[in-house]
Amino acid sequence: MKIGIFGGTFNPVHYGHLRAAEEVRERLALDTVLIIPSRNPPLKTKDIAPAKHRYEMLKLALRGSKQLNLSDIEFGLKGKSYTVRTIETLQLQYRNAEFCFILGIDAFLDIPNWWHPERLTALTDFAIISRPGYLFEDLRESPYLRAGRGILKELDSGKTGHHRVELASKRDVLLLPIPPVGISSTEIRRLLWRGRSIKFLLPPEVESYIISNKLYKN
Repeated sequence: MKIGIFGGTFNPVHYGHLRAAEEVRERLALDTVLIIPSRNPPLKTKDIAPAKHRYEMLKLALRGSKQLNLSDIEFGLKGKSYTVRTIETLQLQYRNAEFCFILGIDAFLDIPNWWHPERLTALTDFAIISRPGYLFEDLRESPYLRAGRGILKELDSGKTGHHRVELASKRDVLLLPIPPVGISSTEIRRLLWRGRSIKFLLPPEVESYIISNKLYKN
């Protein structure tokens, strides 16, 4: 069984998150992608809605989806929601599964600031996806990944559709450009603070939930 792990604060979840997860699932022929909201994120603390609301919004957004599945695994783990602990717990639950940790270029570049980054990069394979405002060539700054500038430029220009490399830990990494979706949770929150419409940026059920629960008010 091939399982994708797609975590984040999802503050709030929007179509960009959902489309990215579906794109990677299809391109990598994954059996499922586990969408994992961070219960107690160790690095992001400002303007984050309570975990129960972020979980309920994801439940609404994923209703009817058979291969993108919501996981509450971090709600059963005490303390900060460290990715290493989450993946180790998943590996105990799905002992015969192959895992792929999905994250954007920006998040992968930030891994040196995460809890036990060397342990994390040795735990699982990765899929690094394109993100608006970032280039694959930026990955040359990472201490964990070695890829030639030429191939990274080809990924950025669209000449190459994907490329596999190895981490220093010998784990496999797929560099995967995906169609850009210019939506961000930050911008959605800004619109809400200004009393602006967020229609068509996220599922209507999520929009209704935000309004009825008075989330992200200035």
